[in-house]
Amino acid sequence: MARPHRLEPAGVALHVIQRGNNRAACFFGDIDRLFYLKCLAKYGERRGCVIHAYALMTNHVHLLITPSTPGGVSRMLQDVGRQYVRAINNARSRTGTLWEGRFKSNLIDSETYLLACHRYIELNPVRAGLATAPLDYRWTSHAYYAQGAPNTLISEHPVYVGLGANPQDRRQKFLSLFDSPIEEHELAKLRTAVNKGWALGSETFLDRMGAVLGESLRPARRGRPRAEGISSTLAEKNPQKEMLL
Repeated sequence: MARPHRLEPAGVALHVIQRGNNRAACFFGDIDRLFYLKCLAKYGERRGCVIHAYALMTNHVHLLITPSTPGGVSRMLQDVGRQYVRAINNARSRTGTLWEGRFKSNLIDSETYLLACHRYIELNPVRAGLATAPLDYRWTSHAYYAQGAPNTLISEHPVYVGLGANPQDRRQKFLSLFDSPIEEHELAKLRTAVNKGWALGSETFLDRMGAVLGESLRPARRGRPRAEGISSTLAEKNPQKEMLL
């Protein structure tokens, strides 16, 4: 069966998950994570992709990205993968790939789901049992948004900027989103969308993006009814658990 083509239009946010090959680790220590972020900054700039949020786990990565050109995310991750895997293999006297064959991704409607996706990404270590609060885990974008910690990799999305008139107001409004856990039905919606490659957004968003891309973003209606707002295009201590988060 032919693999579905990726939908990466310019100017539309994507939730991306890249997983370790055969559910194995893709990071072996903090130096590896630092180098991965360096690669991400280098090739994100080169390929015109801005990073809004991220979480580096043991066997997978979550990213919230907006490309400036169609297909920019794929090209960026190919570049990152080549440099990162070569360096890790050389340093650890290993061979072969670190990553699954294809990363997972889905289009995000910024007006309705961007902040929900952002929160989902930064809470990943908490769900994996690696931290009791988002700030307890170093390898996400949360410290930038919660405390204003320096992070040159991050570009604030216009939806985040619109939360307040100044950085303090924006920070307080953003942090209020973390006052309660993500409800199970919302978790299921976000997980299903990225793992299936389904666009996640309002009916207006699906219609608009369908017109831009020249194809329907609505899945065939068969089997169980699809979750509302989803359309076609879903631990270091416990790596197996991380695969679901």
